[in-house]
Amino acid sequence: MSIAGPLDKDLPVPLYHQLQTVLKAEIEARKWRADEQLPSETKLAERFGVSMITVREALKGLAELGYIRREHGRGTFVTRRKFDEGPRELTSFSEEMRRHDLSATSQVLSQFVTEADAKVADALLIPLKSAVYTLRRVRLAGGEPMSVQTAHIPAAFVPDLEIAENASLYEVLQNRYYLYPAKARETYFAAAAEPEVAGLLAIQAGSPVFAVERVTTLPNERPFEFVQSVVRGDRYSIVLELEKHSGDTASAPLSALRPLAKSKID
Repeated sequence: MSIAGPLDKDLPVPLYHQLQTVLKAEIEARKWRADEQLPSETKLAERFGVSMITVREALKGLAELGYIRREHGRGTFVTRRKFDEGPRELTSFSEEMRRHDLSATSQVLSQFVTEADAKVADALLIPLKSAVYTLRRVRLAGGEPMSVQTAHIPAAFVPDLEIAENASLYEVLQNRYYLYPAKARETYFAAAAEPEVAGLLAIQAGSPVFAVERVTTLPNERPFEFVQSVVRGDRYSIVLELEKHSGDTASAPLSALRPLAKSKID
């Protein structure tokens, strides 16, 4: 299996669409600010190892989506636009806590490279016993433990990765390894806190918690992160927004795991 990168010619997804998604993610991550000029088509083609036609198709799509504007004789510029927010947006824990006016911190419990077991290998679509970087942390908001989180990433994607206390994993992945999360699928289970996790979360053993599994994919649709979390049930709620589209027989759920305001539980 080839090493993951921004673009993967072995995938059935067209290269121009992969490139469009990568550039869109970089714009949303503020690699380029509003009204800032993007690299030339030639430089983009060289960076990603694609043809000029592929670059032009990707830029055409971004222009149609309103992310960029193309000025004849001057180049391509990032447009001023509003980014969608809400339960459908994929954000890091640090970003989510900032939206709730809480300071996000982390306590690193362990980080190491190990062999992928069957569950991790299946989630990341890698061979059994492949090398994976594993990061286990306690995530805190306003100094209060909220979750115990274990992230697994193929080691080939993140050579020499080491996360410092309180660092945002996603910021490091984007800035150092050019890995931009595009989509994620989360599964929630009701569970009771095991004694070791309960101690880390400062709750009683057996307290209700959410067990959460998330697989995050790159813009080229390849899985790059598998996260297993235990989240405090007294500090979070699952919110579903149901919308019935015209002519549809079923509603589309929009879900999010949101921290509860303290006034609701203290």
